Amino acid sequence: MGVVNVTPDSFSDGGLYADTDRAVAHGRELLAEGADILDIGGESTRPGATRPVPAEELDRVVPVIEALASHGATVSVDTMRSEVAAAALAAGASIVNDVSGGLADPAILDVVAGSDATYVAMHWRAHSDRMQDFAVYDGPGGVVEAVRAELAARADAARTAGVPDDRLVLDPGLGFAKLAGHNWELLRHLDRIGDLGLPILVGASRKTFLGRLLADPADPDARPRPVDQREAAGVALTVMLAAGAGRTGVWGVRVHDVRAHLDALRVVAAWQGDARA
Repeated sequence: MGVVNVTPDSFSDGGLYADTDRAVAHGRELLAEGADILDIGGESTRPGATRPVPAEELDRVVPVIEALASHGATVSVDTMRSEVAAAALAAGASIVNDVSGGLADPAILDVVAGSDATYVAMHWRAHSDRMQDFAVYDGPGGVVEAVRAELAARADAARTAGVPDDRLVLDPGLGFAKLAGHNWELLRHLDRIGDLGLPILVGASRKTFLGRLLADPADPDARPRPVDQREAAGVALTVMLAAGAGRTGVWGVRVHDVRAHLDALRVVAAWQGDARA
């Protein structure tokens, strides 16, 4: 899943593709590099981000979705709003990637249920401006069991709305109301999320927990490595996920640099003896 942020303030590439022409061109580049899905988003969900008004989000994503869908792309819309999801599906999207799992706007579940779209429900506890206040997992089983239970509840809500299991995907929500240690614990135990019986999307690309891992040990402030210098760590993670995909149920990875990650997947396939590699 290749990321197309039509935003001025996304943590990795905010502003680079903030107008329709540049976003469409970038989407076509990602397709040429081998992306299976393009995830189009008009709202930054980086920590501390301010939400755009619905009309602004619609203006950002709908023209890009129309253009890329007409180009033959499989398009996902990254939104928490039911009105944006409805407009995106009408424009040609076939996946709704909702980082709130229906908690921010429960009507989004009805929108998806009334369509043939796939629904990605991510683990989420609060909007970006205060989500890290909720990064507390002190119950039995810690973050893994809490995320598993909360995702199971979101899957049940989607089913109740009428979304069948064959159109449901779960995302553990790395970085959302989670500290670095929480993210690594979830990655080590993705099989527990996979036990819910639904495919898993993993979105780790360029996130802060990778930057913290790569911080210069000589830096007294332990500042995370800059966003544009984290790709190799993300690729390494994709290799590990691909190697264990059958055990964990990973369905896809959401990435910024499609070519680098696809190259890594080809290496894994060749290592595992895939004749197509």
